[in-house]
Amino acid sequence: MKKWLLFIPAVLMLFLAACGNKEESSSTAAEPETDTYTVEHAMGTTEITGTPEKVVILTNEGTEALLALGVKPVGAVQSWTGDPWYDHIAADIEGVEVVGMEDPVNVEAVAKLQPDLIIGNKMRQEAIYEQLSAIAPTVFSETLKGNWKENFELYAKALNKEEEGKQVLAEYDSRIEDMKTTFGDKLSQEVSMVRFMAGDTRIYHKDSFSGVILEQLGFARPAEQDKPDFAETNATKERIPAMDGDVIFYFTYDTGDGEALKAEEEWVNDPLFQNLKAAKAGNVHKVDDAIWNTAGGVLAAHKMLDDLEKYMAE
Repeated sequence: MKKWLLFIPAVLMLFLAACGNKEESSSTAAEPETDTYTVEHAMGTTEITGTPEKVVILTNEGTEALLALGVKPVGAVQSWTGDPWYDHIAADIEGVEVVGMEDPVNVEAVAKLQPDLIIGNKMRQEAIYEQLSAIAPTVFSETLKGNWKENFELYAKALNKEEEGKQVLAEYDSRIEDMKTTFGDKLSQEVSMVRFMAGDTRIYHKDSFSGVILEQLGFARPAEQDKPDFAETNATKERIPAMDGDVIFYFTYDTGDGEALKAEEEWVNDPLFQNLKAAKAGNVHKVDDAIWNTAGGVLAAHKMLDDLEKYMAE
């Protein structure tokens, strides 16, 4: 009897200890570690918990940023040209849900995907920011300027991939420096850029996507284009002399109805254009509008550098 009386307290202590360990284990399992961070952006501040896995992106240049950072979005806005994506990203973004255009965005399609992060742009989508924020944490860049790097850094932070973002930028900057060395004296050549659209011909200046890249490389620009703004729009035939340079690159934004291509043919074959210094020297090159202007992201930037390596070598 005495032995049993001594044994019972010991068993009771073991039982209570086991229950305590079980409760502690359950408590630990119920409270997983989370990484919460705050992102300042064009519309204020947004708190994001954990590394986003289901991301919806609402700009073309943002789509390129995500792909460069190794993130395949669950939803993205359709490319300005393509069916539905630009050729240079089509393989990498296959299967991604289309959620409208940069403007208008299909908010219902965004909500249906149940994202844990939405990335957009104030200039394009300010009016629907509150609707998007009710769906998921939403981060907006301020505008869409020539320098894609500014938005890229914000997107990398929103995705909790700042270190990966720094690596992407470092690789790009390294390529720029290598090309500057390779081009050498060719950088003194004046590079002109012209865009043809249906009802609008533009002469591009320095604060355009391609203009920023040319400046990063150190290329000279014709005096009429060596300006800090975006472009001269609605140019008339009398402005053809302003298109001249040692080299002319032109690109055409055609929506599929052929009207922009007709405008291109009319301008390029105009006697005034054919009399330009670059035209007479055979230094006029048609390049892809998506690469040189419309896509506006890091992948297109590298493709544009590919073009410059090709044509300037000639």
